[in-house]
Amino acid sequence: MARYARVAPLVACLLFACAVADGHRWRRQADDAKKEESTQGLDLCKDKDAGEWFRLQAGDGDSCRDVIQCTASGIQAIRCPAGLFFDIEKQTCDWKDAVKNCKLKNKERKVKPLLYTEEPLCQDGYLACGDKNCVERGLFCNGEKDCPDGSDENSCDIDNDPNRAPPCDTSQCVLPDCFCSEDGTVIPGDLPARDVPQMITITFDDAINNNNIELYKEIFNGKRKNPNGCDIKATFFVSHKYTNYSAVHETHRKGHEIAVHSITHNDDERFWSNATVDDWGKEMAGMRVIIEKFANVTDNSVVGVRAPYLRVGGNNQFTMMEEQAFLYDSTITAPLSNPPLWPYTMYFRMPHRCHGNLQSCPTRSHAVWEMVMNELDRREDPNNDEYLPGCAMVDSCSNILTGDQFYNFLNHNFDRHYDQNRAPLGLYFHAAWLKNNPEFLEAFLYWIDEILQTHNDVYFVTMTQVIQWIQNPRTVTEAKNFEPWREKCAVEGVQACWVPHSCKLTSKEVPGETINLQTCVRCPVNYPWLNDPTGDGHY
Repeated sequence: MARYARVAPLVACLLFACAVADGHRWRRQADDAKKEESTQGLDLCKDKDAGEWFRLQAGDGDSCRDVIQCTASGIQAIRCPAGLFFDIEKQTCDWKDAVKNCKLKNKERKVKPLLYTEEPLCQDGYLACGDKNCVERGLFCNGEKDCPDGSDENSCDIDNDPNRAPPCDTSQCVLPDCFCSEDGTVIPGDLPARDVPQMITITFDDAINNNNIELYKEIFNGKRKNPNGCDIKATFFVSHKYTNYSAVHETHRKGHEIAVHSITHNDDERFWSNATVDDWGKEMAGMRVIIEKFANVTDNSVVGVRAPYLRVGGNNQFTMMEEQAFLYDSTITAPLSNPPLWPYTMYFRMPHRCHGNLQSCPTRSHAVWEMVMNELDRREDPNNDEYLPGCAMVDSCSNILTGDQFYNFLNHNFDRHYDQNRAPLGLYFHAAWLKNNPEFLEAFLYWIDEILQTHNDVYFVTMTQVIQWIQNPRTVTEAKNFEPWREKCAVEGVQACWVPHSCKLTSKEVPGETINLQTCVRCPVNYPWLNDPTGDGHY
């Protein structure tokens, strides 16, 4: 989708009445007009942030499509394409139904704290609010407004949070518990790139059910083997509604990793950006309870989190993950870069900027691994094409239209990783993209088979298996006998249950719906949800 369509730059007539006359009178009026234009332009641009878009006129219809921006060369205007409105808070065009702020002319102006002053305004251990009140340093950017003017929560990005994580210090950050580097590209264990096994992580998001079970069986058919003789593996970030838990049970039995993607998959992206620690706990720890009970996953292996819509939940999300003993997150996207980034721990500052519109990245130190999502290069001809923004999810790479394009895309991005620092290559999907495009699936399977046939140093592994390697780096030669990669090597035997229980359930938390839950264990009383994840009616 085009972010917006350009319209002609605003001319002076938009800001003042043009006068037309002859001789001195015309020149005098022109001079007056210039002064008026300058004055009104200054008025318009007063208190605006650099690059901020705002409206001249609030309201629905075309007024909600039109915005202007103050630039060094004057005022610039854009109009969103038909069917889109401009979201003042997100600062981008979006679908009409998604934009709720047409009646706002400007972004909300927030009072900033007085963090840097010539003379200290507060005693040691305290910082000044915007109104010069002093508040304990530790209360700044904690998610609660402690200043009377709320300014302690208004300057909280990774560069301004007074309690932010420190820059990477490799003398303090030591494997196996901590890993960081200044720019995120350093290979763990300082191994030469040629000795590093190239890891590829395939992930799928959302429910596992009859819409995709056969697709997963086709990809992971037991015939595709890593160089150590074990089946290739993937990671599934599972959301609750419509999931078939007998299928999750079987997927886990086969050695794939099951991780959490929330209970509700709340459609309001802002919910995830602003959710409290408790909200995150109910969604993610609650989802783990559901998986462990109804998919009978009892080995404490559900340790990963990915937020819906890749909306990072800031410090609240990562505080919840620490409290609930999750090992890693895989939500944060790193902008397209060469070489790509290795995963890192969140004890120290992230090695890249917070990427994406209105993302809320964590700023503080957290005992959590970040399986960072490196953006993929989607250019058809990387050597000659102009720069294009990357894409994190494969199915968001909208310019892939044919199987041949997809095959070339896979090869180019594989080479970017393999020929540089061999950072893990993440291929992140929604199953429908492959299922609904047989040409893409055919190209994907052909590419996997080709990679496995032509490389003895490439492994398709789970997210947790990548972390296990980073914690204990092994060369290509040693990788064949690396024990964590041999667990559930090639699982045979019968599946957990041939005929699962099909439970028709309701919940007062999901009023008016009867939802089918399939599981190999006994049916619960209620459909599991946020306040009753076990479904036993104890809210």
